[in-house]
Amino acid sequence: MTMETYPIEIEFPDLAPYAEGNTGIPYVYTYDSGAPGPHTMINALTHGNEVSGAIAVKALLDAGVRPRRGRLTLSFANIDAYLSFDPKRPDASRFVDQDFNRVWMPATLDDMTLDSSELRRARAMRPLLDKVDFLLDLHSMHERSAPLTVSGPLQKGIAMARQLGVPEHIISDEGHPEGRRMRDYGQFGDPSKPHTALLVESGQHWEAAGVEVARNCCARFLLLCGNVDAGDIPAGWLKPHPPSQKVIRVTEPVVASGTDFRFAGEYTGLETFADAGTVIGWDGDTPVRTPYPNCVLVMPSLRQLRAGVTVVRLGQLLD
Repeated sequence: MTMETYPIEIEFPDLAPYAEGNTGIPYVYTYDSGAPGPHTMINALTHGNEVSGAIAVKALLDAGVRPRRGRLTLSFANIDAYLSFDPKRPDASRFVDQDFNRVWMPATLDDMTLDSSELRRARAMRPLLDKVDFLLDLHSMHERSAPLTVSGPLQKGIAMARQLGVPEHIISDEGHPEGRRMRDYGQFGDPSKPHTALLVESGQHWEAAGVEVARNCCARFLLLCGNVDAGDIPAGWLKPHPPSQKVIRVTEPVVASGTDFRFAGEYTGLETFADAGTVIGWDGDTPVRTPYPNCVLVMPSLRQLRAGVTVVRLGQLLD
């Protein structure tokens, strides 16, 4: 699989003016309406090179968007990784020491013998996250692909993704073998609790269209949660709904055993293979085959290739 070099179409904004925050946690802001309603959080920069979400969150702060009901938290998560961004090595600033989106297991967060830049940041944000009812975590993808909502395995996540109405494709998955995502942390991952988190992949990391996707998802999320009215949304943010949505259930990840993994084609995501047993790649000398008919590839990429990394997920279209 040839590694395409994607142009950086959008400017990485200066976030220094937002460093102080207003919560005691740098780069994190919370606003309380004083009226009943949910505590809703929109988070950007779970990965340091995923800039579209940061642009959207910065715009919400700059526009003075405030909740009419409930509370609203706006945050920039892995700021250290973001500050390390180098356009000559744009994939290198995904994280500093370890993936921030793989550390959200209570046992890991509680174990103070473990230390990393990302663990320190997660521990700082954790007490606030414990109080959040609804989370929108803004991401983007290594490869140029259609936007996705990654809803998680629970029915409440799929239901909220459908209510959000965008993007067109909803991915229901169990997460990563490497570790738990923030989307699945605590009450978000408890099927008996109403607390729900969605992760939106806005498109390729640096394509301008991803900013429009992130803004639209932010606007629709705040309206869905009831924190704001339509007139509070910045002009031009709301985009039309797709004609319908499709839910793809991930059945299994493909995890590389080492650095000798290659795909059989130039895959970027949502490719569908009619026949079971189709070879889609090789892990060393071992062929990787589709396990069932009409298998869908979800977010294939070799840009972070190493032993233990999920290089693609395999899914079935539910509807």
